[in-house]
Amino acid sequence: MAGLLTEEALFKKSPQEITALLYEACITNLEEAIEDIKNKDFVIANKKLQKANDILYRLGAGLNYEAGIIADQLDALYNYMADKIIEANYKKDIKLIEDVLKVMEPISQAWNDALKKKSVPSTSGVRNKAMAYEKSVLIDDK
Repeated sequence: MAGLLTEEALFKKSPQEITALLYEACITNLEEAIEDIKNKDFVIANKKLQKANDILYRLGAGLNYEAGIIADQLDALYNYMADKIIEANYKKDIKLIEDVLKVMEPISQAWNDALKKKSVPSTSGVRNKAMAYEKSVLIDDK
């Protein structure tokens, strides 16, 4: 999916949507690397595992440490997964890649769920106050 995005479409994405795309791309690269290892395409698997590691690096670089302990915990998870990917790449070990996927997929799912639940900044509160004010002005004018 990320490959189908034009540069213009990517610029229209929010940072949160870009993070979701990075998670998706990382998972896709890991899954494809597993297939490549099974098919003995080690050079292609190497490239995909390197891409997955690069994505983890970018995710870590984008953390907002002012958000509190969750940022530190995500950083530790990204570093753990990056280490496992390097080891998996060296050993061409599918089990290690699957272990990374077991960590990455719930994080990605939680991120996507949070995006779906994210409330768009709404003016309804302001609108309700304005309507209340208008009603009180109309009642006072009578």
